[in-house]
Amino acid sequence: MSKLNFPMLGINVYNEDGSLFLQPFITIQKENLKIGVIGICSNIIDKTTPSEFSEGLKITDGIDELPGYIKQLKNDQVDIIILLSHNGFPQDMHLLKKVAGIDICLSAHTHNRLYEPVLVNKSIVIQCGCHGSFLGHLKLKIEDKLITGHQYELLKVGSHISPDAEMEKIIHTILQPFESVKNNLIGSTEVTLHRYNTMNSSMDNLLLNAVKYVSGTEISFSNGWRYGVPIEKGNITEEDLFNIIPMNPPVSTVDLTGQEIIDMLEENLERTFSSDPMKQMGGYVKRCSGLRINLRIENPVGHRIQEIYFGEKQLNPKEIFKVSFVTSQGVPKKYWKKTER
Repeated sequence: MSKLNFPMLGINVYNEDGSLFLQPFITIQKENLKIGVIGICSNIIDKTTPSEFSEGLKITDGIDELPGYIKQLKNDQVDIIILLSHNGFPQDMHLLKKVAGIDICLSAHTHNRLYEPVLVNKSIVIQCGCHGSFLGHLKLKIEDKLITGHQYELLKVGSHISPDAEMEKIIHTILQPFESVKNNLIGSTEVTLHRYNTMNSSMDNLLLNAVKYVSGTEISFSNGWRYGVPIEKGNITEEDLFNIIPMNPPVSTVDLTGQEIIDMLEENLERTFSSDPMKQMGGYVKRCSGLRINLRIENPVGHRIQEIYFGEKQLNPKEIFKVSFVTSQGVPKKYWKKTER
């Protein structure tokens, strides 16, 4: 953070002693307007990601804290309040229905492409896709220090936009040592590899089949990630593999009972489809290969899976299966019967 030329904001990240880990807000004077900017960090960091990502920190959803900071800014004669939130679009909609006083919410995390702003009470909510493929352009009409109108356009970034010469030079310099990785062809694909389906995706099918192949298992799991720019039909390079999964994590195997598999999947389905937005924990459904599952997302917690098949037979809850996975999000440690080997 010390190397950034902008502040990191968060009202909902705490140290072990209860103090704030980040600066909660900033104020900006723009001509005759005083603007307050409040930050909320993703509330799932200490719940679903590897423990080292949040060691020594506690993260809330920010709902209880937000009204106090809004009041503090209003008392400081702030005219417009902007919320920068990484909780996700469903979470932000829920939050703004409960908490008044936010003029604009720049929502993130869930990669929604909002072609029109969403109005929640008097709050304007926008979210602009992912991977730098879109820019949101919001124009405000302000009279007597109040927003009286707005215009919005979701701009698609493409070849019609000329690159910034200085930035292009910086990027080229940084990537120069990795030209061999970028140009190393290792295969090809007949379909576009992507991660834009909630239940499963072509990119994860490739990953999971590779995990099964190197581990010699018949069932594999990975997290329902959203990152990874689509790989078009054609050649696959070594660089593309790092785009599919970063940091070259090890492939792990573990023994799970059929019931542990069911419990793990039911927990993940609740985190994806919970009727309470604040209990949704981001990402898509956990990816798996080797199982066939019939489910109803509208069912209550713990009862969404109707049938689960391994091969031609329904999964036996008492049988033990050797499964493979990548990263601790693939199979959380609480479900392991044996340690990683």
